[in-house]
Amino acid sequence: MVPTDSDNNPDKRSRAKPENYLENWIERQSLVESMIPVIGKWHRSNVRILLYGNPLMNLSVIEIMQLHRKVREVEANELSEYETSLVLAAIDKLDVGPCQIDIGILAAGFMFDDKGLSIDEFVHSQIEEVIGVHDPILDSPQDLVLYGFGRIGRLITRLLLEDSGAGETLKLKAVVTRQKSGNDLLKRAELIRKDSVHGRFKGTIRVDEEENALIMNGNVVKFINADDPSNIDYSKYGIKEALLIDNTGIASDEKGLSAHLKNKEIKKVLLTAPVKGGLKNIVYGVNHDDIEDTDKIIGAASCTTNAIVPVLSAIDNEYKIDNGHVETVHAYTNDQNLIDNYHSKNRRGRAAALNMVLTETGAASAVSQVLPNLKGKLSANAIRVPTPNVSLAILKLYLSKSSNLEEFNEFLKKTAFHSLLKDQIDFSISTENVSSDFVGSKYAGVIDGQSTIFNDRNAIVYVWYDNEIGYCAQLLKVIKRMSGIQYRKLPNFL
Repeated sequence: MVPTDSDNNPDKRSRAKPENYLENWIERQSLVESMIPVIGKWHRSNVRILLYGNPLMNLSVIEIMQLHRKVREVEANELSEYETSLVLAAIDKLDVGPCQIDIGILAAGFMFDDKGLSIDEFVHSQIEEVIGVHDPILDSPQDLVLYGFGRIGRLITRLLLEDSGAGETLKLKAVVTRQKSGNDLLKRAELIRKDSVHGRFKGTIRVDEEENALIMNGNVVKFINADDPSNIDYSKYGIKEALLIDNTGIASDEKGLSAHLKNKEIKKVLLTAPVKGGLKNIVYGVNHDDIEDTDKIIGAASCTTNAIVPVLSAIDNEYKIDNGHVETVHAYTNDQNLIDNYHSKNRRGRAAALNMVLTETGAASAVSQVLPNLKGKLSANAIRVPTPNVSLAILKLYLSKSSNLEEFNEFLKKTAFHSLLKDQIDFSISTENVSSDFVGSKYAGVIDGQSTIFNDRNAIVYVWYDNEIGYCAQLLKVIKRMSGIQYRKLPNFL
């Protein structure tokens, strides 16, 4: 772990103000411009470059600069493009095999203690285990089939295409839908290109009506029209030993989902919702090690479960949760009605965009499936609100261990930046954040540090989450794990 003793850590030092702010900005901008082609080159070689857990591939110059600024503000350190560009340049001189390298953590480590080494020597010493090691991540790419193409289906498609690199790991081969009109393919292409919440697709899409396929960023994806999962001949489309991602919500138990496995070309099924009947629900970062090669059907739990479980797990490990309540302020979903109409659940039939709708949630019971030690300790409720995306979980917890607000918030911040959960949890210090500021966040949850309340053993923690993209980012991690994709993560210190 990167030491944080502010008295001895030069990583906390003050940097002299630039004599000319504009010249300084232009210089840092130029550094990032030179970094982007290097990041892309390594991405295509299965070397993923990150900054404090954030993948840098496909980010703009300004977005990368904003990430540096965020780290400086939250970590109160002096990490800048000057340091990270030197780390990336040092990496670029080496024969690096497939891995994930966090240039932000490497740079911060060098700033704290360079061990008397040059930057090139330091970087070499921290990533030497992957130098000259070019074992393939997989013997052959993993075929993927999307069953359904709604909100989650289209957004996970975006993330899969962003992550595809040279196509050596995951390969989206087909999407199964029910044909609704003669121009289905054109409509689905437009729904990928444009999204009212998440904006335009970062890539190109070509429609091949003859093959009933979309060519997205060079990836040929067949569209299969079918109503019955067991009657599809996937071999006709060159699909074999595929992982099928069911995002329809139609089936949620072993009996229903096993219909996919009747096809010999489908080897495993991932449900983008909680799975019932004692099957495993996985929240990546917490219980992903429970995934075994023999698992045929796995559930990825819900967006809310993914948002709160990493935070609850960290707090329980450090402070032990005696009891608590989870209140979710949740964006409306397409399960609700645009105008008042019948719904099988209480209150859900009322117009979603006009009302706050108090409703039930399975979050408490879902948490206990992933964290059995919290079984019976939590209650939960939900309020659906008139916004299309980004939700807020309010965790009111009574702890065994007493503390104070400053220490508790520092623990949460360290968890977000320097723990094994740093890919799931982010930490915000802004006093001005509102829900729209978290649209597009790929973290499972973002702790609103300014809103934390702590009194002796009582804690209230506010966790924002993009219930669409944040959840899909977690899904992608589960997909990789089920496919046998595991990158070495460097450096080894946090």
